[in-house]
Amino acid sequence: MNNKILNAHEQNVIDAFNQIALDHLFVETLETRHSDRLDFHEVSVWGIKSALQAAFDAGRHAACANPSPPPQSGDQT
Repeated sequence: MNNKILNAHEQNVIDAFNQIALDHLFVETLETRHSDRLDFHEVSVWGIKSALQAAFDAGRHAACANPSPPPQSGDQT
């Protein structure tokens, strides 16, 4: 991983990605290891579908747990 200092939200996202990769794709790490044998994986389509569903569900859960405040009148978005 690079030397960037991550805030709590960024670290939570990375942790979620890593857990989804491990649980659904059986990939131990998402870090680049500069080896074809370690960086490329054969993955089933149902594993990909399961991982995408888990990512979608995690995003939906995060959105429900931390709803955005409604826009204020006059806001330019």
